[in-house]
Amino acid sequence: QVQLVESGGGLVQPGGSLRLSCAASGFTVSRYSMGWYRQAPGKEREFVALVTSFPGTTNYADSVKGRFTISRDNFKNMVYLQMNSLKPEDTAVYYCNRGSEYWGKGTLVTVSS
Repeated sequence: QVQLVESGGGLVQPGGSLRLSCAASGFTVSRYSMGWYRQAPGKEREFVALVTSFPGTTNYADSVKGRFTISRDNFKNMVYLQMNSLKPEDTAVYYCNRGSEYWGKGTLVTVSS
């Protein structure tokens, strides 16, 4: 049974950092492209970052490029999103996904002073 569980969200001041984690079970993350999406209040869900299966190419939304880093730990079967220089507009529920079929329940990130 495929399951994705996000963690690591919270309240952070502008300019701060957070690392989100996505624990995967029921499959091996190294064999699939894994992504992060986010949904801000009143807005549609949007793409944030992606890491492909071999060779692990990454892709980012323009709004987070240079500030966020997606990575994968194949031994722990985890996917991460390191978020630096956070801005109030990064406030959203962040979701881990595998393709369009499998999604976690999300973790809330609030960037506010």
